[in-house]
Amino acid sequence: MIEVRNLTKQYGQRKAIDNISFSINAGEIVGFLGPNGAGKTTTMNIMTGFIAATSGDVTIDGIDVVAEPERAKANIGYLPDTPPVYLDMRVEEYLNFVANIKGVKLSQRKDMVKYVMAQVSIDDIPRRLIKNLSRGYRQRVGLAQSMIGNPKVIIMDEPTIGLDPKQIIEMRNVVKNLGKKHTVILSSHIMQEVSAVCDRMMIINRGKIVAAGTPEALSDSITKGANRMQVRVKGDRQHVMNALAEFAVIKNVSAEAGAESGTIDLVLAGEDGQDIREPIFRCMAKNNLPILLMKSTELSLEEIFLSLTDSDRMGISAISEFSKKTPPEQEKEAAEPNLAKEVPEDDSDI
Repeated sequence: MIEVRNLTKQYGQRKAIDNISFSINAGEIVGFLGPNGAGKTTTMNIMTGFIAATSGDVTIDGIDVVAEPERAKANIGYLPDTPPVYLDMRVEEYLNFVANIKGVKLSQRKDMVKYVMAQVSIDDIPRRLIKNLSRGYRQRVGLAQSMIGNPKVIIMDEPTIGLDPKQIIEMRNVVKNLGKKHTVILSSHIMQEVSAVCDRMMIINRGKIVAAGTPEALSDSITKGANRMQVRVKGDRQHVMNALAEFAVIKNVSAEAGAESGTIDLVLAGEDGQDIREPIFRCMAKNNLPILLMKSTELSLEEIFLSLTDSDRMGISAISEFSKKTPPEQEKEAAEPNLAKEVPEDDSDI
């Protein structure tokens, strides 16, 4: 249904999108997930024909968005992060106006408007002025306008932003129902929002797709063959970290103060396919560090997101820091500026 090939968008010397490619099948609900400024909104704006790409191309149901914009856009319904509504119009009046713009036949217009209002549960407020509606209801009106004309693809940018918990749940249900008849794309910087409704997610960071797949597949790909253990050790933090610095099979570690007094909580990961339970026991026993808890653990969705987008997350370098054995290349990396600080807080800034 959607094919994106080698898409790049450049503003001066900065690439908001950097040569990304992906495909989306008919009937899929796909989420774009990433921190603010990652390139989600820019990608969506190019897909809808709102802005032009520097290079690359997008096809919707086989139609090139640039070569045949009117035909392509007839297959797209778009809900930007701010609903495109006219506040002084009534709900039904506004939706009839949109239907007219989209070329819905006059004989079909009444049924079309009635249908979309029912789908988003606003059929009880057709005469209400939009300016008197809550944020949640304005969002529903915006979603209703994106459905007019029965487009094959519906694209939503941060559809739950500004909604209260009850409205968020209701919006999730609406999105799930949309997936039965449309291909749906939505963006968010909140992992739970994407995982709650999407069949597949794409994690975007600094203009690149850093991972794609189902939540389960992403977890498997990141921890493939690894043995992750949650360990609670009684002892001094520096003593624990110094002991682990000589623990050859460790490839990742995070550490924080334990829930019990005088303890450290660790998450340890071994080399692919290696059982690290016995090596952990021997390491701690050798250094007189009692193990109070040790259990297998899997990456949470939040940890997956952070592991792919947060370059500052504590890793194996933390051990080297405590043991004062920082390699020269790590010292060089630490001296380099943090490029993440140069990224705008929101895609709309670019």
